[in-house]
Amino acid sequence: MNRELEYMFVQSARVWIPDAEEVWKSAELTKDYKNDDASLQLMLEDGTTIDHKLDPKTKNLPYLRNPDILVGENDLTALSYLHEPAVLHNLKVRFIDSKLIYTYCGIVLVAINPYETLPIYGTDIINAYSGQNMGDMDPHIFAVAEEAYKQMARDERNQSIIVSGESGAGKTVSAKYAMRYFATVSGSASEANVEEKVLASNPIMEAIGNAKTTRNDNSSRFGKYIEIGFDNRYRIIGANMRTYLLEKSRVVFQADEERNYHIFYQLCASANQPEFKNLRLSTANDFLYTRQGRSPVIEGVDDAKELRTTRHAFTLLGINESYQIGLFQVLAAILHLGNVEIKDRDSDSSLIAPNNRHLTAFCELVGVTYQDMSQWLCHRKLKTATETYIKPLPRLQATNARDALSKHIYAKLFNWIVEHVNKALVTNIKQHSFIGVLDIYGFETFEINSFEQFCINYANEKLQQQFNMHVFKLEQEEYMKEQIPWTLIDFYDNQPCINLIEAKMGILDLLDEECKMPKGSDDSWAQKLYNTHLKTCSLFEKPRMSNRAFIIQHFADKVEYQCEGFLEKNKDTVNEEQIHVLKASKKFNLLVELFQDEEKATTPTGQVPGTGGRTRLSIKPDKGRDTSSKEHKKTVGCQFRNSLQMLMETLNATTPHYVRCIKPNDFKLAFSFDPKRAVQQLRACGVLETIRISAAGFPSRWTYQEFFSRYRVLMKQKDVLPDKKLTCKNVLEKLVQDQDKYQFGKTKIFFRAGQVAYLEKLRADKLRAACIRIQKTIRCWLARKKYLRQRSAAITIQRFTRGYQARCLAKFMRRTQAATIIQKYQRMCVERKRFRQKQAAALAMQTILRAYMARQKYQALLREHKAVIIQKHVRGWLARCWYKRCLEAIVYLQCCIRRMRAKRELKKLKIEARSVEHFKKLNKGMENKIMQLQRKIDEQNKDNRVISERLVSLESSYASESERMRGELGRLRGVEEDAKNKANQVSSLLEELEKLRKELSVTQQEKKTIEDWAQKYRDEMEKMVSELKDQNGLLKKEKDDLNRMIQEQSQQMTEKMTRAIAQETQQLETDLNEERSRYQNLLTEHLRLEEKYDDLKEELAQSKNVSKPGHRRTDSTHSSNESEYTYNSEYAELEDGSRVGEDVTRGMDTSLTLKLQKRVTELEQEKQSLRNELENREEQFQRARARDDAQFRKARGAELEYESLKRQELESENKKLRHNLAEMRQSLLGGAAARAGAPGSPAYKVLLDQLNASCEELQVRKEEVLILRSQLVSQKEALHHKDEKETMTEPSVFAQDVNKLKDADELKQAYVGLKDTNRLLEQQLQTQRRTYDSEVESLRGELQNVKEENNRQQQLLAQNLQLPPEARIEASLQHEITRLTNENLELLADDPTASREARVIILRRMVDLMEQLEKQDRTIRKLKKQLKVYSKRIGEMGAGHTEGQTSPGQMVEEPIHPVNIPRREKDFQGMLEYKKEDEMKLVKNLILELKPRGVAVNLIPGLPAYILFMCLRHSDYVNDDQKVRTLLTSTINSIKKILKKRGDDFETVSFWLANTCRFLHCLKQYSGDEVFMKHNTSRQNEHCLSNFDLAEYRQVISDLAIQIYQQLVKCMENILQPMIVSGMLEHETIQGVSGVKPTGLRKRTSSIADEGTYTLDSILRQLSAFHSTMCQHGTDPELIKQVVKQLFYIIGAVTLNNLLLRKDMCSWSKGMQIRYNVSQLEEWLRDKGLMNCGAKETLEPLIQAAQLLQVKKKTDEDAEAICSMCHALTTAQIVKVLNLYTPVNEFEERVSVSFIRTIQTRLRDRCESPQLLMDTKMIYPVTFPFNPSSLALETIQIPTSLNLSFLTRV
Repeated sequence: MNRELEYMFVQSARVWIPDAEEVWKSAELTKDYKNDDASLQLMLEDGTTIDHKLDPKTKNLPYLRNPDILVGENDLTALSYLHEPAVLHNLKVRFIDSKLIYTYCGIVLVAINPYETLPIYGTDIINAYSGQNMGDMDPHIFAVAEEAYKQMARDERNQSIIVSGESGAGKTVSAKYAMRYFATVSGSASEANVEEKVLASNPIMEAIGNAKTTRNDNSSRFGKYIEIGFDNRYRIIGANMRTYLLEKSRVVFQADEERNYHIFYQLCASANQPEFKNLRLSTANDFLYTRQGRSPVIEGVDDAKELRTTRHAFTLLGINESYQIGLFQVLAAILHLGNVEIKDRDSDSSLIAPNNRHLTAFCELVGVTYQDMSQWLCHRKLKTATETYIKPLPRLQATNARDALSKHIYAKLFNWIVEHVNKALVTNIKQHSFIGVLDIYGFETFEINSFEQFCINYANEKLQQQFNMHVFKLEQEEYMKEQIPWTLIDFYDNQPCINLIEAKMGILDLLDEECKMPKGSDDSWAQKLYNTHLKTCSLFEKPRMSNRAFIIQHFADKVEYQCEGFLEKNKDTVNEEQIHVLKASKKFNLLVELFQDEEKATTPTGQVPGTGGRTRLSIKPDKGRDTSSKEHKKTVGCQFRNSLQMLMETLNATTPHYVRCIKPNDFKLAFSFDPKRAVQQLRACGVLETIRISAAGFPSRWTYQEFFSRYRVLMKQKDVLPDKKLTCKNVLEKLVQDQDKYQFGKTKIFFRAGQVAYLEKLRADKLRAACIRIQKTIRCWLARKKYLRQRSAAITIQRFTRGYQARCLAKFMRRTQAATIIQKYQRMCVERKRFRQKQAAALAMQTILRAYMARQKYQALLREHKAVIIQKHVRGWLARCWYKRCLEAIVYLQCCIRRMRAKRELKKLKIEARSVEHFKKLNKGMENKIMQLQRKIDEQNKDNRVISERLVSLESSYASESERMRGELGRLRGVEEDAKNKANQVSSLLEELEKLRKELSVTQQEKKTIEDWAQKYRDEMEKMVSELKDQNGLLKKEKDDLNRMIQEQSQQMTEKMTRAIAQETQQLETDLNEERSRYQNLLTEHLRLEEKYDDLKEELAQSKNVSKPGHRRTDSTHSSNESEYTYNSEYAELEDGSRVGEDVTRGMDTSLTLKLQKRVTELEQEKQSLRNELENREEQFQRARARDDAQFRKARGAELEYESLKRQELESENKKLRHNLAEMRQSLLGGAAARAGAPGSPAYKVLLDQLNASCEELQVRKEEVLILRSQLVSQKEALHHKDEKETMTEPSVFAQDVNKLKDADELKQAYVGLKDTNRLLEQQLQTQRRTYDSEVESLRGELQNVKEENNRQQQLLAQNLQLPPEARIEASLQHEITRLTNENLELLADDPTASREARVIILRRMVDLMEQLEKQDRTIRKLKKQLKVYSKRIGEMGAGHTEGQTSPGQMVEEPIHPVNIPRREKDFQGMLEYKKEDEMKLVKNLILELKPRGVAVNLIPGLPAYILFMCLRHSDYVNDDQKVRTLLTSTINSIKKILKKRGDDFETVSFWLANTCRFLHCLKQYSGDEVFMKHNTSRQNEHCLSNFDLAEYRQVISDLAIQIYQQLVKCMENILQPMIVSGMLEHETIQGVSGVKPTGLRKRTSSIADEGTYTLDSILRQLSAFHSTMCQHGTDPELIKQVVKQLFYIIGAVTLNNLLLRKDMCSWSKGMQIRYNVSQLEEWLRDKGLMNCGAKETLEPLIQAAQLLQVKKKTDEDAEAICSMCHALTTAQIVKVLNLYTPVNEFEERVSVSFIRTIQTRLRDRCESPQLLMDTKMIYPVTFPFNPSSLALETIQIPTSLNLSFLTRV
């Protein structure tokens, strides 16, 4: 021991030291410990160094810490060091770091309340835990429930699950989840949904028994024990509930931040509902009983919604609406009673004000009088021996009496509800076993503890004793099982404490005695306790500062109880007069019902209020016992002791399972851990006691194989023996000197506490030393490699450097010489270039100068010439200008002078005109003139007379002349006007000319301006063009960039669109798959309902057979009227049946069975009446049919006889033609064979082609004749069938059809129409016959010619065969030449040009013929030798030849004369004919009794499908719809029947899946649809169905195939399920990679491959077996791919789910094992050619989970890599794997909490399902791609082994 201590307490060893805040704190030794050291040098985790003093007396060292690989274990007993700090630290790590709330501690499940909703209670989790061993999965309440369920079934022993803990620790939730597990896994024995009722009791009990406290928002204020009953098949049949310790005081009082029972607040929240108006309720703050806690609302809880849930649960449990309203009236009455105000009348009496509205409401609700109630609320009756007194009560006592009445009513109501819940859960089925779930208070201690805490702690003492005994018993059984020596383990026995409480003169006994005393008090009782137990019992103490309290040392802690109120609470009295008033209620029957058993109760249910203590309690009465009225006076303590004793008897009769609920903190914070509170509860609930008991014995247990695998590294090669047990013994004796530290059992090694840690340290040191050695060697190797590499590099560098220097020197020398030469030539080149430049410059200068001088001279001459011209024109212009100016001046001067002279003359004339002389001169002149004028007048008169005469003569001439002149005048005037106009025009033109001149000058100026502007513009434009060119270049560049960007964007858009289209396509495919999945799920549900319906039918038939032995019900599918039911009617019947099945499934009680039997009887009678009516109709039909047949035969006799003669004649003619053609073919083939395979002439080929064409034509004609014949027959039968149908349906409801059929005119018209049709067909037959005759005549001529040519060729061939081989070739060649010459001559006569071409072709053919003849001759000689050898062998064997046969020698030596033997050939159409009565035999032999194994091995795949389809084809061919319908219906029903009978047989399901698909493909291939006829041959297209469209039946058969596929998947899943976890996770495919960690009491399945365990090879072999079987059965390749994909999904899903629920599997080495296993599965896919079936993708989540176990998990880059890698895993799954990651060795590191938070932050935006586990029940939607068969139906042969001789090939 000292050696081990010295080895363990060394530097860097970690220990636990006590701490006031954290309870235990971790520290590390900084110096080795020696035996004589008085202290330890320690360093805390924060770096602080302390000196830890040791006790000088005991020298007890601090607790050692477990290795890191053991921290976070599922089972606390797996820890090597079992002590309090190790347990606390392990729970804290699991709860805080890994978010795991469940942990095993031996047989106890420790559950820590997370105060947060976790996704670990779904149906998928339940399915994952169902059927699993308790140690194989992570700790869970479902694992405990599954263990209890399995032990009940295996051991046939009742079980109990004991759930305990503080208020707020989660007891109720744990019990609820356990019951949900039982309800989900087991189902119910009947269809009455008992499991739903059991679960429905939870909301009811929570509403009336749960309340909000400071510790819990939904705290159960009572204890309950629920017994869930099971039948012999372990299905739930009912339940029973027993309640304990109802806290009645909560009804009338609540502490701060607490609430009354939930039901009160639910009612107040729903007060506005119409049905609650008469309750007169309002908000919860208006009532005293609901507002005292000042917290009427719970955050996140909708009380109105909760009430609806409660009412629904009431309804589900059979409590009708009226009873519910009655219950709510009672509850509302309690609230109103609490608001009744009682006032002081005086100091000794009290009163209630009249017309108190709350009391009035109370009295109206409960149906009592106001006067009586107010009287007895303030008074009470005292009875003495002789008299009875009525005593008034003070206000305080009256208030207490009112509260006592409220509590009493509520307790009665609670008991009534529990009683009715039990009635609803009871069943008539016999209970075989049960599982009890106990939900009860844990150990309680408060600042003030009263009678309630005393009872609770007393119950916990009893439970702890039972728990200790059970743990000790299990330890003892384990030791005895392993046959190891054991001694009694010293454990704490709390029997003395129990005796202190319940024994004679114990605390309860003294309390009852004091209650019987007239003047008993709490003080006198306390004194009795002190006197009795203070000195005699060490567990009883008296407080120093109090005389009214006592202390009891319980198993968990010391508790001080206050004696005040103990007597009153123990008496539990209530005012009897108040009870009598309530009983007298006549309006409210429910209230009377509550109190009607008052006198029969075994325990009082009321309680007198007290001032002390925090809680009140009540005990549910035991209804099973009848006690006397004296027993009614039993105290509460006595009754509680009796009920507790009954509970312990029940628990002792069962196998207990323990769940200890821990409250991590007092503030309801999610995942917050308070070590102080946790340790307090661990001590109180017995977990540490379990640890102590385990640590006292041998807590660590290993199998020999596990020990060998784990500690193989500590063994030397010589220590390893074949016997592993002996090897382990030898090694342990060397490693552990103290043999008391371990024991060897039969199968396990048992270790003391700490030994595993010691061995782990040895192993770690050995591995560390090995690692150091490996590192040393590798570092040496690396350093030497580095040195050699550096040395080699240095030498290489030197070599290259020296070479480089030498090359540089040589290069320098070469460059120097080259530079000299270059300089020489360069200088020469420079000088020559300079000279040439100077010469060129001189010449250029001379040239330029001379050109300049010449240009100057020329320009001077040019300027002089131009100057002269300019001077000439200028001088002329100047002279003209001077002349014009002079002329203008002279003219102007003349005008001025003339104007001046005219002015002077005018002035002068004006002066003269004004003078008198002037006038005189004028008068003188005037007189002379007048006289002269008088004479002139006379003369003129004479002249006038003359002239007038002349005028008269001339007047006429003048008139004409005047007229002429007038016209001339008009013309002149016109000319004058024109002249005036022209003058005006001239002036206007002159003006315009002047204007134009001005404009010209302006235009010239503008032109000059424009030219200037144009020049400027040109310059600007040139500049702009240059700029534009630059901009154009830039724009081109930008254009190129934009084009490139556009191309990139278009490419991106294309990719984006492609992705979008792909996503949309994927979404559509997903939607399609979802639709398919929903449809196939509906088919599955339909199948389930069908099966349930069939089962119910069988049960009803069995029950009917029992009741009526002589009567047996015939199945409707096999009745005589089966053919009369169509497919739709059958499926309608199935749907009706499914509805009937659903009705039946609602309950299988006796009354329902009788109703069903009655209904079945009525249906039988109705069926019999229908049969009788049908027989009558059949008789009428037969008579009508006979009458119609007689008339029809007379009309049709002659025509049918004539048609028969015609058909016979045609058939005989066709037979003759067939015979002639077959004869000619045989003769031709015989001649070809005689020529030993010669190809033949073109004439032969042409003739053979013509013959074949004629044969095919004849065959087509024959088929047409057959078709015509069948049509005639079918028409005849159709007419008969029509008459038959019309006659059969005559008595039906279709009266109009009957009238039509009864009309003789219509029958006559139908007959005439048929007769015309037959005549038309006859004419067509005659036309075809004439055509046949002409063709036959021509063919006969050709046949005659061919026969002659054939005979001639045969004679020549026979002659050639008699010649030698050389002559034979020449003769054949000569014959061919002669034949070709004749053909050539004929061709020459026709066309000379073609003749020359034909000669060339003939010559080539002659050469080919000669070569072929030589080759054939060699072949003949070789065959002749072989024939001789074979003939010799046959002769030696004595084999004789039949008469008429020739030997091989004769065949060669003698000429062969062909003999044509006529043979009757039969051309099969690929149909099978059967009689209608043989249909059941066909179905029976081909489906029901067929063995798939023999068919798959010996016959072609899909043979039954082909046979059924060939039978179907014949039914279609003969146009028999009834036969088609009945055959398909019988086939479908028979396949369903065989699958129901042998649905668990994989070969059967696979075989019929393949055949169903093949049958479906045949229906498609031969349906006649062009879509399905693409791959058919012409012969197969001829076999298509001609009369019926079976598209609807194809859908039905497709649905059947889907059902078979789903059944196949389930069958394969059931076979694979046991192999997956063992083969994929537990088995070490790569041996030695993962070590086995220590395990606790809950042993997990060993990963070492034992005999009988499944391995990966088992899975691969099973998959190969599945694949080969499906291939043998002819399953479609695409369907095989879908099956494999589904199987791989199941494998991946099951493996991943188990990985997520098993902490021991989440390690680096296990990740490598999984990846290797997945690679083996992928290799299997590759070998089978199934890589593209999508199966690999289904394993992607598992692959990513394995990669997640192996990647680095430290930095942010690692987090980013994980997020991008694990795209197939959900966030919950990734976080779960990281939380579960557990190092197997010390060299691995755990995942930090911060890293997990980083992952969660990065994955926050993912849109995904929060579901943790994959759905293993999910089945991919299946499709059946069309797969046509190349097999010809006419070639199929039916083996005799199928017993189908009654089928006839057609």
